[in-house]
Amino acid sequence: MQYRRLGDAGVRLSEIGLGGWLTVGNAQEADQTRVILDKAFELGINFLDTANGYAGGKAEEVWGRLLATRRRSDYVLATKVFFPMGPGPNDHGLSRKHIFEQCHASLKRLRTDYIDLYQCHRYAVEGIDEGGGLEETIRAMDDLIHQGKVLYWGFSEWPVEKIIEALAICGDRYYRPKSSQPRYSAIQRQWEERLFPLCHAAGIGQVVFSPLAQGILSGKYQPGRPLPADSRAADDRQNQFIKRNVQDQELLSRVQKLVPIAENLKLTMSQLALAWILNRAEVTSCIVGASRPAQLEENAAASGVKLAPAVINQINEILG
Repeated sequence: MQYRRLGDAGVRLSEIGLGGWLTVGNAQEADQTRVILDKAFELGINFLDTANGYAGGKAEEVWGRLLATRRRSDYVLATKVFFPMGPGPNDHGLSRKHIFEQCHASLKRLRTDYIDLYQCHRYAVEGIDEGGGLEETIRAMDDLIHQGKVLYWGFSEWPVEKIIEALAICGDRYYRPKSSQPRYSAIQRQWEERLFPLCHAAGIGQVVFSPLAQGILSGKYQPGRPLPADSRAADDRQNQFIKRNVQDQELLSRVQKLVPIAENLKLTMSQLALAWILNRAEVTSCIVGASRPAQLEENAAASGVKLAPAVINQINEILG
């Protein structure tokens, strides 16, 4: 396993991180998660990603139980805040009140004294605003860092304009964000034009999620074929974000054209997709999910793989 610094921060993350967006506490039993987590540590994966909103807090609880026997310095633990955690008017968003209350709730669920990376899960979505404005959010994160409850803070899928504004507010007065967590893969590249250069210049690392486009880039979904019975797309507990892509026959056909490239390089399709991302200097880590230890082992083998520029160009041309 190779490791990269999180932007210009001193902490180093494994190039492959383990997440549990739709699995931990939801589609996956705790014993299954334990086996996968053990495999992650065996493989040298030290970056673990979750969020307070995953499975309504159950994901954090599972992580907390399973990590209780691990040495705290052996892993970098990330969680998030923003989405509703209750029915009240202050149970969501990025207000100082919600951030403080949810930070303490996450610490309790995770059974830890501090969070390595605390991220604003979004800036604003329909029905949920940011709270009291950017400076209030930034000051709350800054205070948590001064209190030793958070080491670094970051954001997920923030508008570029808000990142620019946040960096201006931080200046030399407040701790700056160190991470950006976008949904990014070889078929979802909208962040490259503005977000990546801005963050790279500001010392902010990308910890990307859905690097395999929820399995589309693994090649297991083939045009005109039934969905594999053991796949995420066939599981109603975790397929709400993949349904449209598995119905896109043109996309599935393009992905199948990558098979000869992977075979020529002696890589699996998943390894090819992850290596494509890791060839970008802006990326610190790819967050993957896993339902089996062997799946995680396959993905971890993408760490350190270097693709020739001609191969990257060929992939880009095929996927469009």
